[in-house]
Amino acid sequence: MYYPDEVVEEVRTRNDIVDLISGYVKLQRRGSSYFGLCPFHNEKSPSFSVSPGKQMYYCFGCGAGGNVFTFLMEYENYSFPEAVKVLADRAGVALPEMEYSQEAKRARDEKNAVFEVNREAAKYYYYLLRTKEGSLGMEYLKKRGLTQETMQRFGLGYAGRFSDGLYRYLKKKGISDELLKKSGLMQVNEKQGMYDKFWNRVMFPIMDLNGKVVGFGGRVMGDGKPKYLNSPETVIFDKSRNLYGLNFARSSRKKQLLVCEGYMDVISLHQAGFTNAVASLGTALTSQHASLLKRYTDEVVLTYDSDEAGIRAALRAVPLLKEAGVTARVLHMDPYKDPDEFIKALGAEAFQERIDQAENSFMFEISILEKGFDMGDPEEKTKFFQAVARRISEFELEIERENYIEAITGKYQISFQGLRKMVMNWLMQGVPKTREAAKPGNRREKEDGIRKSQRLILTWLAEHPGIYSAVKQYIRPEDFSDEMYQKAAQLLFEQLDKGEVNPARILSAFENPEEQRQAAALFNTDIPVETPQEWNKAVRETLAKIMDYSIKKKTAQMDPADLQGLQKLVDAKRRLQELGRLHISL
Repeated sequence: MYYPDEVVEEVRTRNDIVDLISGYVKLQRRGSSYFGLCPFHNEKSPSFSVSPGKQMYYCFGCGAGGNVFTFLMEYENYSFPEAVKVLADRAGVALPEMEYSQEAKRARDEKNAVFEVNREAAKYYYYLLRTKEGSLGMEYLKKRGLTQETMQRFGLGYAGRFSDGLYRYLKKKGISDELLKKSGLMQVNEKQGMYDKFWNRVMFPIMDLNGKVVGFGGRVMGDGKPKYLNSPETVIFDKSRNLYGLNFARSSRKKQLLVCEGYMDVISLHQAGFTNAVASLGTALTSQHASLLKRYTDEVVLTYDSDEAGIRAALRAVPLLKEAGVTARVLHMDPYKDPDEFIKALGAEAFQERIDQAENSFMFEISILEKGFDMGDPEEKTKFFQAVARRISEFELEIERENYIEAITGKYQISFQGLRKMVMNWLMQGVPKTREAAKPGNRREKEDGIRKSQRLILTWLAEHPGIYSAVKQYIRPEDFSDEMYQKAAQLLFEQLDKGEVNPARILSAFENPEEQRQAAALFNTDIPVETPQEWNKAVRETLAKIMDYSIKKKTAQMDPADLQGLQKLVDAKRRLQELGRLHISL
């Protein structure tokens, strides 16, 4: 599914990015760029830059970045084709019919058909809730304290008491049994044939980021089992990659997201003004959920139930969030079980206080660990502190270890030096080395440094194309560290060979907003350089780092019998030695 590249490029070039974004964000000129408050996260000082030269935007605070298409996709929740159409209309560009391969057309048609079935089902459930037949569901929702406005906002509905109500409704719409089976809304057996998956349940439509219904959750009325039932995975629904309420929460502009256990928690929190609440869909939080959360926030507050199951869920979620680069804190709701119960008892203001007081995830893990030891027994107490010291020793940064030693000594009766000595003993025994074998901190830091050097070169080439003739003598696209960097470098080098620089067009070569966001960072990295001498030194050192990394990587991967590859490495080492004589001026 695509528009021809030349059409997409014409639409992009006909829409000036400063003109477009200034309709959403108040911008002020600062040097060659414009700055304003980022529309994708809360901030008090402008870190959101828009470059007319690059035709790109980039936030130095949250990392949001891209071109005109990316901006509309992120801000307005548009798909790429929708963004192209809006911008084409804005610029007066006539679009041709979209082109599809046969396989892409089949997949598109199937997805669109399932979307339509879900939309019709949502309408049916929504209508039924507001009839006499849905009175049981309406009574339940009102008893839970939900307003009509909230029910409407979340599209809540009711599946009737008969197991063929939706089936008969959809068949009247002319929908085939084959499509109904693919929708996940029906079940089939030899005795009953095809029948509704959901009946006698309050229905919660699950929406994607664009507000389209991709599945449903249903809460049974009465004592039936299971209490909650969810749609199976379909061509449009993947539980591990969707979060309930994220279509609303992503635009809440609050600094963190609240992660709950269920639909009603999310809805109750939104009704109370906490529009940044989301929940996983009948599953524990996954690494994909954590990555999805990272796109919208750097901090999550886990607002799971205060029972044993909620504690276990929080303990499972913390390492996944940390791995994704998200800071996690844990909210304590004692003496209440869940957010809904808490807010009904104490109100939204008290809940906000609990959010502000949410516990650091490591300290939460330690408090749970403590419950496994008899702290009144000296031997057990020593074992507890040994376990704590082992945990602290797993932190890679010394300052982080010191901070947690200080926090533990502040909470428990143990001396700073005593706990620190325990931690050092674990470090001497090599506990972190096991951890580093899987994810070495020093190697990761080095690779992050290499990537920054590569981003610097790409940014400098985009901003000062005159240096390309010198730079290309030393590095090539294959010298960059991974596929995204290599692809961006290849496209930029091709542009420079033709005597043109168009970073915004390069972003269009990446398929989704997240990739475009990452690619935008490749052209928005800089370091303070004041004099020509500093500039020349910075370029030389940056090139040297890239070349040295590339040589070492290729040496480790090279087949000793590859004589041609060996000669290339010899040539690369010679160029690296000659680099000291390079002089580049702006």
